[in-house]
Amino acid sequence: MVDEKAVDLGERLRRLREIRRISLRSLARESGLSANALSMIERGMSSPSVSTLYKLADAMHVPVTTFFGSEDKRLEIVHMRTHQGPTFPIVRGQWEGRGGEKFVGRVEPFVLTLEVGADSGTASMVHTGHEFVYCLGGNVEYEVEETCYPLNPGDSLLFAAHLSHRWRNTGKLTASLLIVLSGFDDTDQPVDQHLHKGHMGRRG
Repeated sequence: MVDEKAVDLGERLRRLREIRRISLRSLARESGLSANALSMIERGMSSPSVSTLYKLADAMHVPVTTFFGSEDKRLEIVHMRTHQGPTFPIVRGQWEGRGGEKFVGRVEPFVLTLEVGADSGTASMVHTGHEFVYCLGGNVEYEVEETCYPLNPGDSLLFAAHLSHRWRNTGKLTASLLIVLSGFDDTDQPVDQHLHKGHMGRRG
């Protein structure tokens, strides 16, 4: 049975490729993937891994979240019910979009669910705009400019995102954070940084 999510991603990949007038062979060459593998993804016969999606996004010069965002016109009001947002796996956790991919403004709210020991990797994140973090559950440590800020349920943190920062789940339970990125440059892709850093985080 074909996975429904694979069909959605495959259709999105095909549309993006056609809009940009990129042939299957050209995309294969730029991404380092075989044309046969790409064809299977587009036909919903294969589900792309996280690393594959990053290779495809880099090859087409788009944010990886493009594969999950809405193709509809961006809205001034976005109402989302529970679990309606697009999700994306990261190492030891999950990213869930909360409307930024549909909103006309320059703001990106999302929820990070972090398993025990999850972290954002050894390299810190730096991007434009501002970052607001609200701890929904668990115990997370946010490091900003080498100063550690423990976050327990109900705690929050607000800082200028050009300051180097990273995070890790320091507790014994799964943790979750509501993160809101705002005021970033049009050319910046701060959400991808959080996704990519989480994807590259340590497994050990």
